[in-house]
Order: sequence, then structure tokens, then C-alpha cells
Amino acid sequence: MAISETSRSSHELPLTTAAESSRNKATAKKLTLIPLVFLIYFEVAGGPFGEEPAVQAAGPLLAILGFLIFPFIWSVPEALITAELSTAFPGNGGFVIWAHRAFGSFVGSMMGSLKFLSGVINVASFPVLCVTYLDKLFPVLESGWPRNVCIFASTVVLSFLNYTGLAIVGYAAVVLGLVSLSPFLVMSAMAIPKIKPHRWGSLGTKKKDWNLYFNTLFWNLNFWDNVSTLAGEVDEPQKTFPLALLIAVIFTCVAYLIPLFAVTGAVSVDQSRWENGFHAEAAEMIAGKWLKIWIEIGAVLSSIGLFEAQLSSSAYQLEGMAELGFLPKFFGVRSKWFNTPWLGILISALMSLGLSYMNFTDIISSANFLYTLGMFLEFASFICADYSKIVYLICGVMTIGAIGWYFLINYFRKKKIFEFNEVIDDLDNNVNGEHPKVDDHNS
Repeated sequence: MAISETSRSSHELPLTTAAESSRNKATAKKLTLIPLVFLIYFEVAGGPFGEEPAVQAAGPLLAILGFLIFPFIWSVPEALITAELSTAFPGNGGFVIWAHRAFGSFVGSMMGSLKFLSGVINVASFPVLCVTYLDKLFPVLESGWPRNVCIFASTVVLSFLNYTGLAIVGYAAVVLGLVSLSPFLVMSAMAIPKIKPHRWGSLGTKKKDWNLYFNTLFWNLNFWDNVSTLAGEVDEPQKTFPLALLIAVIFTCVAYLIPLFAVTGAVSVDQSRWENGFHAEAAEMIAGKWLKIWIEIGAVLSSIGLFEAQLSSSAYQLEGMAELGFLPKFFGVRSKWFNTPWLGILISALMSLGLSYMNFTDIISSANFLYTLGMFLEFASFICADYSKIVYLICGVMTIGAIGWYFLINYFRKKKIFEFNEVIDDLDNNVNGEHPKVDDHNS
């Protein structure tokens, strides 16, 4: 989409500075297509780990429909907005730049704060997930100080890996993604002879837990825009970003659906057993203990990839906000050795470490809530940031015309200037608790 000169003129200096700052990072290795695809994949999903509660909440049929339909309602629009605006404004501020361009500094700051907080809360969930899968192999990690020490140690070690450079994190994401998905491909293939298609149509036996159901869908198919804060680190962003997002959307949805179809079709268990980690139990039922252990190892690797991708987004967002003047300059300081925003990484890691001791459900719900508030601003930014005056004029006139048309038609109806069917009146009566009229000749 072309950006009008009028749109470009407002707030020109901060954005130019941010763009030049990104271009001047010559010593940094740029992200290419494949690492970017896997970073997006880990920003959003990281594999089918965590989709199981959707079955527990609403049964196999609604879980399958949710992962089929929800991407078109939420994921695809969010990915399209991210592709459009990241190519228009390729700086590390990402969605902060968009809101700043559309509404000014206050809304830009609010967007940055809400998205950063939702990001670090989300990062806090991944060491918890990692240790939750590890405690299935090592029960000593189920509770107490061993669990807390393990969460602390994993956060420190993984944060240091992030410090070594985004290119390293990107290629690590490729390896982690392929290795963590491989046991699911094996399980799905081995499940085929055991699949009974009628099981896919089950609505479950429990009362529907809609809160858990939608939280699960939202958390598993969310955060597509997080990668926008890395736009300044991408090689040829105008060409790379849209293609990477397209591949990542397809890849992510397929990665969720294939195991979901396989396990719900091949395994018949009580609905309450579909908790986080049930895929590993299902793997044991389908193939044996060896596949269960392989999936649990894959879950740990996936949690590492999720942590790395989302910590990167949070850290580079702080650098982008410093470039735009929303934060002091020192928030954008980069390491002399690795050219990474070390202070952003440190702040993000410390905050996520403190939050990682919350209840897991509370972590997810808090991240979703803050993220949703930010998304309202993001969608509004998309509407306001990129159009010429003629587009606003046409859409404004048409909107006013549509409102006027409604009242004009109601005037014609009341004055009986034209003849109308009674369907609308009947529907209005139904809404108000009245019985619709029935024509005598149909009685």
C-alpha cells in the first residue's frame, strides 16, 4: 500500500531517526527468510504444546473447529496488518511506530507499555512450561526449591543465549522448531491405523468451559505482531516480511491441526485428562514410552524457542522506543561484543523472572488481557496510519451516507411513501419480547 506524502509529514523526524539508526547497525547480521519464519513461529506457537486444554474445555469437535476457524478470524488479519505496517515502517519500534504515526506520542507510549508488559508476562510462562515438562522426567522438579532453582537457572542461561545475537537466535529457532516437531510427525503417522473418524464429532461429556476454551485458542494463535519489533534487523524487510508471515501462518496452523486430528481420532479417554502435556501421554498410548519421552524433550526445546523469540521482541522493542524518544537513550545501548540491546534483554529477563513464580493460568490470562488492550490500538492504527485524505473523505462520506440512508428508509416506511415487507418490524418485535405479526392469509 502506498503511503501518502501527507501521512509521511507528521512526526517525520523521530521515524527517520529510528530508520537511520537501524540501517547504521552495519556490524549486525541481518535476519533472512528461514530464520525469520521460525522466529515468527516461536513468537506465536512453538508447536502443538498447549492446545490440549481446548479439548478439555469443549470437546474434540469444537477444539478442531476452533483451530480451523480462529486463524481466519484473528491470526490472518493480525498477520496481514503486521506485514503491511512492518514493510511501511521497518524499524525496531514495530507497533509503537504505527500507533505513534496514527495518534501521536501518548497513544504510542501506551501501546509500547501495554505490549511490552504483555510480552514479558508471556516470556515468564515459558520457563514454567519448560520445568513442567521436565518434572515428568524428573519428579523432583514438581515443587519446592528444586523447581524454583530450575526456573531461575533456565531464565539466566536462556537470556545469555539471547545476548549472543539475533542471528544466532534465529538459526537456533530453526533447529529447535524442526527437532521439537519431529515426534509429532511420527506420532501422527503411527496414529493413522487407530483413527476412528466419528470421535472427531464428539462435543465432550462435560459442561463447556468457554473461558478456558477461548483463552487457549487466543494464547496459541496470538502474538503475530511481536515480530514487528525486529523489523530493523531483517534483511530486505519489504520483501522478506510478507513472505515470512505467510509461510509462518500456514506452518503454524498445520502444526496444530495434524496432531489434534491424530490424537482425538486415535485415543479415547476421559475429557478431563486433556490437560497441558496430554500429547505426551497420548504418544505413549499410541506408540510406547519412547515416544512419550521424545515429545517431552521436544516440549522442553519448544519452550526454549518460545522464550528466545519473545525475549528478543521485548528487548528490541525497548531499543526501538528509545530511538523514538519514548525512553531514555541508554535503553538502546548495544553490546560491544554481540551488538545486541543488552539492557533491554536484562530488563525483560528480570521482569519475566519475577513474574514466572505466578500461577500459570494467571500468567496466561494477564498476558492475553494486556495484549488485547494493545491490539485495539493496533487495529485503530492500521485504519488511521496509512491512507490519503481522499480515502478518508470517500469512506467518511459513505459512512455518513449509510447512516442517513437508514433514517431515510425508516421515514419512508413510517409515512408509507413506499410499500415495505414487515420482516424488519417483526424482528424488532421479537427483540422487544413481542410476538411477530402473522398475515391472515398464512394463518
